[in-house]
Amino acid sequence: MPKRRGWVLMAVATLSLAGAGAWYWRSRGDGDGLPSPFRTVTVDRGPIVARVTATGTLSAIVTVQVGSQVSGRIARLFVDFNAAVTKGQVIATIDPQLFEAAVEQARANLMAADGNLARARAQAADAARQAARAQQLATRQLVAAADRDTAEATAEAASAGVRAAEGTQAQARAALNQARINLAYTTIVSPTDGVVISRNVDVGQTVAASLQAPTLFVIAEDLRKMQVDTNVAEADVGRLQAGMPAVFTVDAYPSDRFRGTVRQIRNAPQTVQNVVTYDAVIDVANPALKLKPGMTANVTFVYADRAQALRVPNAALRFRPPADALPLAGAGAGRPRGDAELLAPIARRELWVLRGGQPRRVAVETGVTDGRTTEVLSGELAVGDEVIVEAVAGGLPRTMVAPGMGGGPPQRGMRSMF
Repeated sequence: MPKRRGWVLMAVATLSLAGAGAWYWRSRGDGDGLPSPFRTVTVDRGPIVARVTATGTLSAIVTVQVGSQVSGRIARLFVDFNAAVTKGQVIATIDPQLFEAAVEQARANLMAADGNLARARAQAADAARQAARAQQLATRQLVAAADRDTAEATAEAASAGVRAAEGTQAQARAALNQARINLAYTTIVSPTDGVVISRNVDVGQTVAASLQAPTLFVIAEDLRKMQVDTNVAEADVGRLQAGMPAVFTVDAYPSDRFRGTVRQIRNAPQTVQNVVTYDAVIDVANPALKLKPGMTANVTFVYADRAQALRVPNAALRFRPPADALPLAGAGAGRPRGDAELLAPIARRELWVLRGGQPRRVAVETGVTDGRTTEVLSGELAVGDEVIVEAVAGGLPRTMVAPGMGGGPPQRGMRSMF
């Protein structure tokens, strides 16, 4: 008895659901009291805003990395994080003792080179006099020609020694100049006006400038003018262009909307895990200094805005009559497309309109979409038309047909009410 009572209750529930479904779809029928085999949506006019969304990172427009060209120990630091600096301001010093000693040594070498040059010039002058005297004596045949030749060779060698001493002096002077420049490099100055956003060293730390200059500070030139580097998917980058407005939010101020303008779309692709993106750079004014470098921006680009567009749901553009509805749809509803249709512009689409209780194919030209509805630019479609978005079976949508309700056993992938 309990088992029979269960079957009775299930049968009553089935009949109740069938009756409710039949009443609902009869109320949406084609006017003759019979349930419609299609679910429709009325075409209307309304706003369509087409958007592209992306994420990006805020940064200063100009960011300068300040490094050191010489190695040594940090002796003093004059600025810290968030410090405002001006161009030429001393911001750190490296211990100059070794470089001062190098300057003194280079100066001493220059003095020695000066002395060697003076001696070489004196020797050259004496050799020139000896050569002139030997020439006079040789003219009178008072000395041998060999002695005259020796004196002339000695004079030429002394003259060459002067030029060599002058070269040594120039080398010593250059070494002194280099030592002075290295000493000057122990004073680190700011190359621009801005704000220190990063300090990477402490007093007493040794920096080594061997193959690459170490970065001591990072200075942002002007935080009142910033930029957002966004990662725009390759499918959306064709909709963007320079000068386009953009709106974004940051997690720090979720209720605020910040505005910017696209400055450029860089052609350098970035590929991460086979996903290709492009950098759309957005200029942003930051007069209140609320935005900070490194913040993540959730950006929205509006590339089309239609105030009163003739619109249809995207489900209507995706709808195709099922095989059991082809007699209702008319001959040729399920025919394969020819080459002309396959090569037609993508903007040429087709949808199905319920007219006189029968579905009719309508070719339309579509415009922008917001992901839910699509603009119709041309075609035999007007406000008030009923476009088909879903086929139903036995008065209920295919996804709601249950056993014993005229729809047969539930098909795989479809929901059952039991």
